[in-house]
Amino acid sequence: MSVLDPNRLILTGENPFIRLSATDDGPITTNASYWRILMSGAGPGHVLYLKSELTENKWRIYSDNIAMARWLQATVQGMLNPETADQSIPVTDAQFSKSGDARDFWTERLDTVDEEIALTWYRIGEPLLIHTEPFSDPARQYGVCTVLIPALGARLTRNGVEATGQPWPRVREGKPFSTCALAFSESWTERR
Repeated sequence: MSVLDPNRLILTGENPFIRLSATDDGPITTNASYWRILMSGAGPGHVLYLKSELTENKWRIYSDNIAMARWLQATVQGMLNPETADQSIPVTDAQFSKSGDARDFWTERLDTVDEEIALTWYRIGEPLLIHTEPFSDPARQYGVCTVLIPALGARLTRNGVEATGQPWPRVREGKPFSTCALAFSESWTERR
């Protein structure tokens, strides 16, 4: 029995996310998809796709590798959220850093010429290992193998102002989960 995944590996890295809302069943008021890419079709780098009341409810993109940010829009990120596939959204150059320990809290920071954004996850739960094949859901052309670590606490700030809303508990295949999670050791595949 082979343990080799037969699909083509297209990227590997991390993709923690924050989805906040005012109520459990209410609309998402902050949607942040953060990527730290080690290998992709457009090289390594970092990118944040962000839509929040802090961005006037418009998508903003911050990256240190614009080619990688655009490649992700045309592939995995654009599949995960079609609104982010729009290549006319400007990309702002940013510097990225991280701190913390995923057992307690994790913070990703980015700085631009006139912005400071921090994403923090806390109240960390038990990790889940997820593996899906390309087209296991007809709407998802890519497969993924990832470690998802739910966070029942999360916040996002832009220039010191905190986004409203909060994370909400969820259940994923019978296990505790959340609308916010760290996604580490994330590798995406496509059919050969």
